[in-house]
Amino acid sequence: MTLPIEPIIYLSIFIGVVVLVEGIYLVAFGKSISLNAKVNRRLEMLDKGKGREEVLEKLRKEMNLHGDTRQVPLYSLLADRAEKAAIAFSPAQLMGLMAGLAFVAFVVLTVGTQTQLMLRIPAAIGIGIGGVFVWVNHKAKKRLAMIEEQLPDAVELMVRSLRVGHPFSSAISIVAKEVEDPIATEFGIIADEAAYGRDMGEALTHMAERLGMQDLRFLAVAVSIQQQSGGNLAEILMGLAKVIRARFRLFRRVKAITAEAQWSGKFLSGFPVGALIVIQLTDPNYYDDVLDHPWFIPACVLVAGFLVANLVVMRMLVNIKV
Repeated sequence: MTLPIEPIIYLSIFIGVVVLVEGIYLVAFGKSISLNAKVNRRLEMLDKGKGREEVLEKLRKEMNLHGDTRQVPLYSLLADRAEKAAIAFSPAQLMGLMAGLAFVAFVVLTVGTQTQLMLRIPAAIGIGIGGVFVWVNHKAKKRLAMIEEQLPDAVELMVRSLRVGHPFSSAISIVAKEVEDPIATEFGIIADEAAYGRDMGEALTHMAERLGMQDLRFLAVAVSIQQQSGGNLAEILMGLAKVIRARFRLFRRVKAITAEAQWSGKFLSGFPVGALIVIQLTDPNYYDDVLDHPWFIPACVLVAGFLVANLVVMRMLVNIKV
């Protein structure tokens, strides 16, 4: 019995597809689309001579691209994450990218493996769709995590602006200029929408619902209540900033406490797979005596089920809501 090289090729192709998607994205939209850009994307577009209305229209179009596609079968699973990640690819472009990457994966599998055609086709489709989904999901998680981390500082900056006499719309504009992306562009869109007549509380509520963040919902509710009943908005936002920072600190503490359990679950699920690979490398004939046993395949399926169940159970145990 020799070590099958196909699983390694499949994994390499999948990783290559994810990296290729990121490369295509950066080539298509430039490095300014990256969350690591030093200057926020909205200001960079304005500095290039584009009008405020043109920039607002472009950014709103990008951030609402995927909202209308949630009713599309299968794609709805990707649409929500794509909207949170503010992916500039349109739904049609993403689906075309999936199809193109599936074709590339099929060609590579055909050239690099001897897998049967009826297995190569679903494997290539799975790699194309799965690679794009993993990439979009990673972008969404990274972007939401950055917004959560930036939000307390942004709210405190608004508080300082309000205390020196700026109106709330100017405080939003200051955040859009002084803070880095991704929250700077989000608040810049709100500032531009307010300048063209949209209600500030409505704009904040729309952003909170689009991103699905509880802290942003708190901010939107606080602003809406102050608009209707009055009160010291600076003090309200200062209290909100303290609450958000305390929740964020508690979340980090919970994450640190549960880190050992998370890695234990991953290790316990990954160790048998690693041991199998080592056994096949050191002694390829180790399982020859039991390969023909009628219980060999059912036992393999049972072990795989236990490994997946271990990951699921450990995930449920450490998934603590803050």
